[in-house]
Amino acid sequence: MNPCAAVVSWKKPETRPEVYGEIHIFSVFLPGFSSGEAGHHYNQLKFKTMKRVSFLLFIFAIFINLSAMTQTKPDQKIVKFVIHTDCGDMKGILYNQTPQHRDNFVKLAKQGYFDGLLFHRVINGFMIQGGDPNSKNAKPGQRLGNGGPGYTVPAEINPQLFHKKGALSAARQGDDVNPQKASSGSQFYIVQGKAQNGSQMDALSARSGFKYTPEMKKVYETIGGTPFLDGQYTVFGEITDGLDIIDKIAAVEKDQSDRPVKDVKMTVKILE
Repeated sequence: MNPCAAVVSWKKPETRPEVYGEIHIFSVFLPGFSSGEAGHHYNQLKFKTMKRVSFLLFIFAIFINLSAMTQTKPDQKIVKFVIHTDCGDMKGILYNQTPQHRDNFVKLAKQGYFDGLLFHRVINGFMIQGGDPNSKNAKPGQRLGNGGPGYTVPAEINPQLFHKKGALSAARQGDDVNPQKASSGSQFYIVQGKAQNGSQMDALSARSGFKYTPEMKKVYETIGGTPFLDGQYTVFGEITDGLDIIDKIAAVEKDQSDRPVKDVKMTVKILE
């Protein structure tokens, strides 16, 4: 039975080991000067020439650095994914600002690691959580939430990536046993949250020290989220299509452990 059924340029020159090549200035006597005067003017000419060359090389180096900075690197391609569930599909993207989490999620998805796992913990108005390998074929009432692939992922907490509705974030153990805030190797949560008002955001910022930009505040005031998690967990992606599916999963009937009474299974695929 469907558990959600009731819920509505430029060309690079050839290079040599010297990189910029050699500059030869020939010693010649200038007409109208004695050998001493010619030597003096030659030194002046040599100095001015070397100054011009140094300036041109400096400009060239700046141009090369700017060109390298503006080139699109292969790892800047945005990775897209889809999570198929019993309640519908959620499509999203992974952030390039969190490369270790991005690559780990892609690896597990391509291995089929997430396929058949449950959203084992759902809290309406907060978030939906999954990715525990122990949830595959779990018995009814079985306690879940401690499983993983046997490793953690170093924290990649970025103050520009925040817990708006639809944010894809990594679950982790608490600070008492995990002060580095390292993420679970596989468990993740998707934010539902609630809309926040300006005074709530200001009070939270004063308590936590987290600085919210006007753009962040506007997002929290309109679509909502869980700002009290900002700076504490790694946000590494977001749902771009299917935010309503989050609401449907969050609203299903749950037991005392916040596990859905009827399993909500997932299949995760990377969209090439």
